[in-house]
Amino acid sequence: MGGVGVLLLNLGGPEKLEDVRPFLFNLFSDPEIIRLPSPALQKPVAWLISTLRYKKSQEGYKQIGGGSPQLRITQEQAAGLKQVLNERGVEAKVYIGMRYWNPFSEEAVAQIKKDGISKLVILPLYPHFSISTSGSSFRELERIQASDPAFKGIDYTVIPSWYERPGYLKAMAGLIERELDKLPEPDQARVFFSAHGVPVSYVEEAGDPYQEEIKDCVVKIMQTLNRSNKHTLAYQSRVGPIDWLEPYTQDAIAELAEEGVKDLVVVPISFVSEHIETLEEIDMEYREVAEEAGIHGFHRVPALNTDPVFIQDMADMVTESLNSPQITLEETYHPPELTKLYPQEKWEWGLTTAAEVWNGRLAMVGFFALLIEMISGRGLLHSLGVM
Repeated sequence: MGGVGVLLLNLGGPEKLEDVRPFLFNLFSDPEIIRLPSPALQKPVAWLISTLRYKKSQEGYKQIGGGSPQLRITQEQAAGLKQVLNERGVEAKVYIGMRYWNPFSEEAVAQIKKDGISKLVILPLYPHFSISTSGSSFRELERIQASDPAFKGIDYTVIPSWYERPGYLKAMAGLIERELDKLPEPDQARVFFSAHGVPVSYVEEAGDPYQEEIKDCVVKIMQTLNRSNKHTLAYQSRVGPIDWLEPYTQDAIAELAEEGVKDLVVVPISFVSEHIETLEEIDMEYREVAEEAGIHGFHRVPALNTDPVFIQDMADMVTESLNSPQITLEETYHPPELTKLYPQEKWEWGLTTAAEVWNGRLAMVGFFALLIEMISGRGLLHSLGVM
């Protein structure tokens, strides 16, 4: 027994329409996605949101084929990584642990123990660290460790974030360059980075390094690209009546249209695989925003998926980690600025959208409508005699 294992961490998503409701429940049961003043409220609120909103959320998935392709793509990434590692003489098994849908982290851990893995590399498929993405997945693994001595006894190391890696930057620049070269006037196109947003309070109050890492990443990608194109960074997926990182993607698109920009090369900077935020929000919603504003050249750079340069760099990360000092789960989300996790202080009550945005946006409408109704004593549920 023994051997090397790699655990890939990702968000997960409903694979078919009937999965949407339980997926939503799992999602909003996570206090790093929707932060409530009492942990006792978490599951009741998650149940209410998933019950009230799953049918509307299903409509979003219908538009992209009836389910999220994330698991399929992650499986392809895992297979590619395993092949490259084996070619390098590293006999490794690659596992997938999703946060909110099958296969869950618990399932991956069970298989890791069954296979007798003695050295484990934990690799989140989020290039940039955030409390609500990598942080939530790391904390789930730490919870499993606390109740599972066998898992806790496995020698492991974590890769916290990896947006600065030359291989990753080269892969991203290559995808952008291929899209630019399709255009009649490539040098005139605006490279438009659309990053997954987070609440401002997470950055300013909780010490989340996400915004800083995103900004630095964009600069490094443009340096690697080494072309004369101007670029813009904006943030998508804002939900709820709180301040989020700005500028918002839809507002930035409108401003560029006023400047006379005709071609946008849109880069989904936070995502390494296609899912609803790229396929529905960017490809459909923001394309419509651009066209209505007068920008008819809307060219979307694909997610990394199984890009060969990216897969090679993943293998580099694994082999380097196997020969480097251990990084523990606790060290990954407790940086020097003491990033705060749940339970939070009063200022931290609010939302994040590590969720696929269609689910998050619709669910939050229901949640705030419920809060307003509870406060005012008037509304649909009261008229129906439910409250």
